[in-house]
Amino acid sequence: MEKRKQWRRLNGSIVEAAIEDEVRNVLLQAQEQGHAMKVCIGTDSQVKGGITEFATVIVFLRKGKGGFMYIHNETSQRKMAIKERMLEEVTKSIEIAYELCSLFTAFNVDMEVHADINTSPGFKSNDALKEAMGYIMGMGFVFRAKPHAFASTNCADKAVH
Repeated sequence: MEKRKQWRRLNGSIVEAAIEDEVRNVLLQAQEQGHAMKVCIGTDSQVKGGITEFATVIVFLRKGKGGFMYIHNETSQRKMAIKERMLEEVTKSIEIAYELCSLFTAFNVDMEVHADINTSPGFKSNDALKEAMGYIMGMGFVFRAKPHAFASTNCADKAVH
């Protein structure tokens, strides 16, 4: 049996339910309360010594009523070049977006995948921009890169230890 990813809320409390069930409950509650929702999914990473830590976030925005997020952290000991690490971040975001997209479709919720990749050619992460954009859009998702990728560049960035 595959080990289920451990998700937590920003306050640190652990999500006991499967993330699909948790998201379904969030969307049902938002629907009952009449909130227009939008979801942004992003991943950021940080290298410390020989370990790369990834933080993936699911950010829920209630139009005009603030937002909240769920966080999943994982580590890798594999050494990666910057481009490979950027594409690994995108892969982690796409995996959760794909896992949850049928729920977002069923509840008519807009969803974006955010990549922590700079659109300016002067930055190293820009080497992965074309591939990341093609990967995300090829999966049928809305793509956002810096400076419009707040889920990865701000939210997930704060969740990487």
